[in-house]
Amino acid sequence: MYLETTNVVKQYANHLALDKVSIQVPRATVFGLLGPNGAGKTTLIRIITRITAPDSGEVMIDGRPSRSEDVYNIGYLPEERGLYKKMKVGEQAMYLAQLRGLSKKDAHRELMIWFKRFDIMDWYNRRVEELSKGMQQKVQFISTVIHDPDLLIFDEPFSGFDPVNADIVKREMLRLKDEGKTIILSTHNMESVEELCDNIALIHKSQVVLQGKVFDIRKEHRPNILRFRLMGHEFDLEHSSFTLLSKEPYHEFIDLRIQKEGDISSNELVRLILDRYEVVSYDEELPTMNDVFIRTVTK
Repeated sequence: MYLETTNVVKQYANHLALDKVSIQVPRATVFGLLGPNGAGKTTLIRIITRITAPDSGEVMIDGRPSRSEDVYNIGYLPEERGLYKKMKVGEQAMYLAQLRGLSKKDAHRELMIWFKRFDIMDWYNRRVEELSKGMQQKVQFISTVIHDPDLLIFDEPFSGFDPVNADIVKREMLRLKDEGKTIILSTHNMESVEELCDNIALIHKSQVVLQGKVFDIRKEHRPNILRFRLMGHEFDLEHSSFTLLSKEPYHEFIDLRIQKEGDISSNELVRLILDRYEVVSYDEELPTMNDVFIRTVTK
């Protein structure tokens, strides 16, 4: 395990921001840190990045307690963005890269690589205030990763991006993961969670209420609904083991959504249909992470 928090508690006056929060972030994965507004995600990120300290509990990195020098090996893109509007883009990026410990020579070399990769070389000598919000986001993303840290933390990194640029950033995040980087992604975009995240933790009312691998969590919350496509337009089977939710003709087929009832297994239900009809295809419906998020938080 690359990063762990154990029973982290943080209190602000009368507000308990984190209540014994424990998460486990495997190395070289994208870890989704999820939760509604005010759940405690940003407080936990600030503790991991040593911006603030926990009242109790521990943060472990690589199996040992977090140390002050670990901040030099973390790249953090906060939700609250900010660039110096009057500075030129290149000057701004160089300044931020040197703040993160790079020499002027190394910073310039890395920036050339990243500016070409993001196709923003034409903006190098333009003022920041001339950039669109999405363009500024690219500069801030580059400034977050420029010093090649092992741990990257992105808080709502896709806000302000159009679909094309959001896809570029997603591909870069996956490439960084393939290079061995560990990424914590805090977002409300559940489609991005399904695309990118290997594991998630869902924080609600200052506590972790759900944690694990994305696919396993979706399986655990499945609604026991199977979808069938049958040859022909006839389906008149009634049985106590299922409820027919919908029946729609589609060209020479009929599409069914069937919910299991009682103790019947999926295999038994499939055999029940196969014995009577010509099945073209079938699969089990899994909930989206958006479904899981809403059900868990509103439960």
